[in-house]
Amino acid sequence: MSAIRSIRTARTVRRTRLATAAATVALAALSLTACDDGSGVKDEGASAPSSATVSPTASSSGDAKAGGTGSGSGSGKTETATTTGSNGTAGTNGTTKAPSATQPPASSHKTVTCEGSTTKTVAAPLTRPVNHMLLTVTNTGANTCYLYGYPAVRFGEAQSVPPVDEDSQPQAVVTLKPGESGYASVRLSAADGSGAHGYTAKSLAVYFHGRSGNESVGSGATPSLPAKGVYVDDSIEVTYWQQSMDSALSW
Repeated sequence: MSAIRSIRTARTVRRTRLATAAATVALAALSLTACDDGSGVKDEGASAPSSATVSPTASSSGDAKAGGTGSGSGSGKTETATTTGSNGTAGTNGTTKAPSATQPPASSHKTVTCEGSTTKTVAAPLTRPVNHMLLTVTNTGANTCYLYGYPAVRFGEAQSVPPVDEDSQPQAVVTLKPGESGYASVRLSAADGSGAHGYTAKSLAVYFHGRSGNESVGSGATPSLPAKGVYVDDSIEVTYWQQSMDSALSW
């Protein structure tokens, strides 16, 4: 009887072990089927790694950079965008550089006498009035200058300067700010042919008077004449310097 019980007990134990093994295999297969999504077997007990989200900060060039390093390392640093003030220059760290001080003008604001080194003189023959020439003097210097009196002109090898038309004297001294021009006209010869000692001049020199009106100051000017020259006789006469071209041409 004891032998029979031992045999039955052994069979029971073996069946229990087989059932347990079969259940284990079935559970394992079920777990593998549920977790296999085509990328491999996943451990159901492992939690998904957390990923930190880094907000990009716009740089001055418009490109997004993560963490201020551009490598996505998430170091926690933030790049500061370059800013530009409305009247300043571009700066960094959120600041705006102050604009540089305006350079002072070259002018010293003093008034001087107009003369050849600080002016440009142009001589242009006119068709009306006939036998006339217009002198234009432009202030090329940094200071306001005064055109005193009238131009002292010398055509060719003339030994004296022509007289001035006294009726053309303006009420005030001609004043030229930098870039402005003054004018005078020259009657070269008599329109009716009554002048004498005529000759053709191919060069011209213009000198400037000082405040007293008697002396020549500074350097003169040598404006060019037409290649054929200009005809001059002893009826030559100049006007006083005028503030406008129309005034110069009215004499």
